[in-house]
Amino acid sequence: MEWFEDDQFWLRFAPVMFDPQRWAETPGEVASIISMTGTEAGSRVLDSCCGVGRHSLEFARRGYLVTAIDRTRGYIEAARETAAAEELDIEFMLQDVRFFRRPDYYDLALNLFTSFGFFSDQQEELRYIENIRESLKPGGVFVIDVNGKEILSRDFVAAEEYEMDGYTVRGEYTIEDDFSTLNNIWSLKGPQENYNFQFSHRIYSALELKELLLNCGFESVCIKGGFDGRPYDHNAQRLISIARK
Repeated sequence: MEWFEDDQFWLRFAPVMFDPQRWAETPGEVASIISMTGTEAGSRVLDSCCGVGRHSLEFARRGYLVTAIDRTRGYIEAARETAAAEELDIEFMLQDVRFFRRPDYYDLALNLFTSFGFFSDQQEELRYIENIRESLKPGGVFVIDVNGKEILSRDFVAAEEYEMDGYTVRGEYTIEDDFSTLNNIWSLKGPQENYNFQFSHRIYSALELKELLLNCGFESVCIKGGFDGRPYDHNAQRLISIARK
């Protein structure tokens, strides 16, 4: 079993990953994606690895036609409940993103919040990108948002720890395999709980990610250093690739 197939990990750490600050940042992130891609309301959006639906919900609020896919049942159920409460019409799918393809259908596809690089076999990553490309209309755009290798190198810390809602959250990190893999040990400690989880994922530089997308058939790739559209340089906050079919 791949590490990301363990639903307990996603459910236990959901309060950490989707805290109020993350939710507060979502409208600005969506507005920036719309600006950077030129995608208009009424367009079809595929939110791949949608999590609890932060971006899916916001795109739907703005009049986009959204399909949201994730393999974690608890996340899809939570997102579906929020959408129903707001009377938002979103197509939710409980599915492994590697096996989803809907040819020439979407105007915009998203993979956000460092949800890329999980597959132990890089061929699976290539298949995923190719399926996304096939699912886009001609001229459609695929946006990937990750923590770039250059940013990790600049800001790397071996460990961090903080308190949240009565829990102690700790992360320990190492760079491995010739700076191609980030190994993570996350722990969550509370009055009646001590949960630890170890996982690794592939990390990319801007050039590596750009070449990967071009080799999978995208016509052009633009790299940004943050949701504010800044260049990808020594002041970059995120590695955001904007690939056009």
